[in-house]
Amino acid sequence: MPSERSRITWDGGTVSAAWHHPAHGGVYLVLGHGAGGTLDTPDLVTYADGLAQVGIGAVRFNFLYTEDRRKVPDRQAVLEDCYRAVADQVRRRAQTLFLGGRSMGGRIASHIVASGTPAAGLVFLSYPLHPPGQPDRLRDKHLYTIKIPMLFMQGTRDAFAQPDLLQRTLARLPTATLHAVDGADHALRVRGRAPADIMRELVGASADWIVHTSRPSGGAAD
Repeated sequence: MPSERSRITWDGGTVSAAWHHPAHGGVYLVLGHGAGGTLDTPDLVTYADGLAQVGIGAVRFNFLYTEDRRKVPDRQAVLEDCYRAVADQVRRRAQTLFLGGRSMGGRIASHIVASGTPAAGLVFLSYPLHPPGQPDRLRDKHLYTIKIPMLFMQGTRDAFAQPDLLQRTLARLPTATLHAVDGADHALRVRGRAPADIMRELVGASADWIVHTSRPSGGAAD
């Protein structure tokens, strides 16, 4: 399913975006990429396309540093401004808006929601709870202020989210749901398991959760 390319401009700059439109409905998920990725990271493209095929729109986008072909991410405030601008643009077209993304992209989505950006829910592909080998540096404080539903899709071998620390964090988040991928690393890859099979699992789990959350009885509305 081909995506629609666009440019999103705000006071801070202009970035590229790719829209995966569903055949019907107005539920959309905005997807920020990871620190070392781009909007064209293959797994992110496949995931977005898979969601659109099951009726959920997805919008991929570049952060400014990626658009400028720089390797080092911008300051968090700049990342947040970019994500907020993209979310505002997608909201004009969506009936129900979810935010999220891969690793850093999902973390930035959570920060803008914590600071007031409205959304129906958050979808995290490998939330970076802490830097690898530094479990004492938890990135969790803002999560406890978020009241909307959150879906964490996390590998059990993710070096950025030690399982016991993740479980301890989620126990304090009444709106959080965990979908654990057994044996998966931070890239959500499992040795000996086909990537396409894992992607089907991720798309299915995401779609089921988004559909449930989008219903009036399933949680918050945008």
